[in-house]
Amino acid sequence: MNPAPPGPIWRKPATPEAIMVRAADTAITHLGIVITEVGPDYLRAEMPVDHRHIQPFGVLHGGVSVVLAETIGSTACNLALPEGQYCVGLEINANHLATVPLGSRVTAECRPFHTGRSTQVWGIEIRREDGRLACISRLTCAVLQSGAKA
Repeated sequence: MNPAPPGPIWRKPATPEAIMVRAADTAITHLGIVITEVGPDYLRAEMPVDHRHIQPFGVLHGGVSVVLAETIGSTACNLALPEGQYCVGLEINANHLATVPLGSRVTAECRPFHTGRSTQVWGIEIRREDGRLACISRLTCAVLQSGAKA
């Protein structure tokens, strides 16, 4: 990934616990995604690979990897915006590089490529327990004003 900007980039206060409280009773908690770390310029999350996450061949479904990537990327985008602004996803892509077997866990990390006034672009890496890259993704978000019609 590209070098990070100097210093913390978050413009809203955040802890993993506060993020997870907001995520209660959503697809995030249904899939067992847990934000584990808020770094100065990155977010990390973990997710099990169980019966909810696999495709018929018994490995992690690519679409579930995309849900994990969009979850962590859009969360980061929103944290990097000042009060009164929020983001919505415009485009996400994913390259699936290695299978992830049933019964294991994945870790996702996202960092910014661009944090502009009208758009943000985030890179997400999803790794298997052995450290091997399973998926790389790029999320582009639009920045909107609270109260504006999306």
